[in-house]
Amino acid sequence: MESAPGVAAIRGARTLQRGLAAAYPDARCELDHRDAFELLVATVLSAQTTDQRVNQVTPQLFSRWPTPDALAGADIAAVREIIAPLGMAANKSRFLVELSARLVSEHQGQVPGTLAALEKLPGVGRKTAHVVLGECFGIPSLTIDTHFARLAHRFGWSQRETPREIEDDVAALFAKQDLTLLSHQVIIHGRRCCTARKPACTRCPVAKLCPAAGTA
Repeated sequence: MESAPGVAAIRGARTLQRGLAAAYPDARCELDHRDAFELLVATVLSAQTTDQRVNQVTPQLFSRWPTPDALAGADIAAVREIIAPLGMAANKSRFLVELSARLVSEHQGQVPGTLAALEKLPGVGRKTAHVVLGECFGIPSLTIDTHFARLAHRFGWSQRETPREIEDDVAALFAKQDLTLLSHQVIIHGRRCCTARKPACTRCPVAKLCPAAGTA
């Protein structure tokens, strides 16, 4: 079990967070959605692809099947054809139809607002559930995607490897109510500046606060 972070570690992490907040004042979820169902579907689709590509596909998907009841009755092949540009279409199309059917049969066509219930849906893991809980239900949640994991290591917030371990380490550094917005800020920074291949340290707005600046 990891020891609790010290005062200096918490202070440093929160100072860096304030730097991210100043750099990305409009940080938000970048998956287009109008309700929890649309965000749930979009997040499932976002696996191994970009939010921008998902946003190009979901308008057609939701115009044809706008509700869980409609998507539950969809032909999987027809769904697969629409989402094919996103990759992993065979699995994703099956997940979407099956999770929609589960929403109808077990949740009266509504997206549940608990982690346990969301994780029981086909194709929904902890990361997807946290996106929905934080964005649509106001439940503070960390979204540990590849960007967040990479930056948590670079920022010195966690030295552990699994998403759950990183989540626990980071959550111990910040106020609970800040976790959802922190996820957006870190992920956007990872996409726009601190990229995997070549971190742009010379133009990084928090380089002076980052222990890994200039080392990549």
